Amino acid sequence: MSSCSSIKAPEDTNTTLSYLGQDVTQWRDEINKKYKRSEKKDTIVLFGGFTILQDKLVMSALQSLGENYVSLPNPDFESFRKGKSFGNRGQCNPTYFTVGNLVKYLLNLQEETGMSSEEIVKKYLYVTAGGCGPCRFGMYITEYRKALKDAGFAGFRIMSFQHNEGIFQAKDDEESMDFSPKFFITLIKAVIIGDILNLLTYKIRPYEVEKGSTDKAIDACHDIISEAFMKKKNLVVAMWHCRKVLEGVKLNRLQPKAKVMVMGEFWAAMTEGDGNYNLHRFLEAEGAECIPQPIIGRLMLSIWEAEYAAKKVEDVEESSASSIDFSNAKTKAMLFLAKNGIKTYFNLYTKAVGLHEYKIPNIEELSKLSRVYYPLDAEGGEGHLEVAHLLESVKHNLSHLVISVKPFGCMPSSAVSDGIQSLVISRYPQANFLSIETSGEGAANFYSRVQMALFKAKQSAKEEYEALNIPKEIPAKVHNYLYQPKGKMAGSAAKLIESIQQRGL
Repeated sequence: MSSCSSIKAPEDTNTTLSYLGQDVTQWRDEINKKYKRSEKKDTIVLFGGFTILQDKLVMSALQSLGENYVSLPNPDFESFRKGKSFGNRGQCNPTYFTVGNLVKYLLNLQEETGMSSEEIVKKYLYVTAGGCGPCRFGMYITEYRKALKDAGFAGFRIMSFQHNEGIFQAKDDEESMDFSPKFFITLIKAVIIGDILNLLTYKIRPYEVEKGSTDKAIDACHDIISEAFMKKKNLVVAMWHCRKVLEGVKLNRLQPKAKVMVMGEFWAAMTEGDGNYNLHRFLEAEGAECIPQPIIGRLMLSIWEAEYAAKKVEDVEESSASSIDFSNAKTKAMLFLAKNGIKTYFNLYTKAVGLHEYKIPNIEELSKLSRVYYPLDAEGGEGHLEVAHLLESVKHNLSHLVISVKPFGCMPSSAVSDGIQSLVISRYPQANFLSIETSGEGAANFYSRVQMALFKAKQSAKEEYEALNIPKEIPAKVHNYLYQPKGKMAGSAAKLIESIQQRGL
């Protein structure tokens, strides 16, 4: 009580308070966007936040535009500790990992090079996505500036683009980064190719005969694609070369493994490292095959949300006597072009590399699945996708286990995973669903819960496989990833047997 009474309100506009006998100054967000295009040769642009492979591909793709983009290392527990040390309390762990990762990078850079803080602030800047929503995401940029200032890098430049506006960024006289359509088209190409190679990685790696051979092949593919970006070669041809490399990975695909769909909050489900306790690698080590959620799904959701909003405006216009809003028609046309452009690039690259059976998520169809449980007008987080993915998995037998992974205290995802999904499970009791949180700590509890849910999934995969009549002779071609069977079974091995029987091989 005495400590509270010692706080004195300021008598003027000065923001200095007296607290416990010490002067405390209110922190203010000092925004520095000073960056001239003439400085780009001497400026290093830092970024990060995708998967490990995508960060590398994006770096090559953006460097091909003539600017020095450098991807940050993958966030680890040291990044998390730095984020907690310099960040505000009560943040979610993606904030701590990403903010702390930038702080850690700059502190290490200072130690290794001997550069002063002023030199680093002048030479480097960081680019990230910004936006609003019912969570802490809208505060990320402020968190970056606060942590950087406390770490000794006051005035460090944080440049941002609105994540939900895509290539149609609003013009800002203060913003001098080149967030042009060419920038975003190049970025999207790199993200799409990264998605495709990641999908193939998770399909191939659980069945590799020689441990580590898949990762070596993907590294070679990275080199091929990076060279194509830097030398402005044909990316379709580059993906065809990747196909030849990946074909060289020897596989044994007739292993009944539990198939696990990993979804949830965007960063927590996507990251490949300490941010989600290396969940994907852990599942593979435990005898599972992962179905990751590609970033392209989040891109398509953003486009769908914009189309949905435009349709609501259109409905209001039709019910009134006012004239047609041509600006809304223009928005719809641009969204149509963006959506079909993404699909075109995706289809070209998947055909070249040999990923035939994967289809881009149909957000409209997924919305029809989930709208009974999730109000489509509600925005934030992954929207209706979390509910839709679980329903899709159950109704179409896509996996043996669905894991929704999210940061501790994630507001949009927690409301869905811990609330709405309980209703879904009550109506579909056969669903094997696990909602699990990450906090940057508590790995033992996390792994224990995953293992319990995975045990049931592995049993289901084994029973599914053993219920089939397995042929005595198996064609060698089924062990090549290019052989992509279709069937009603969830497990890859069971689906292969089902396919062999149907085709009479």
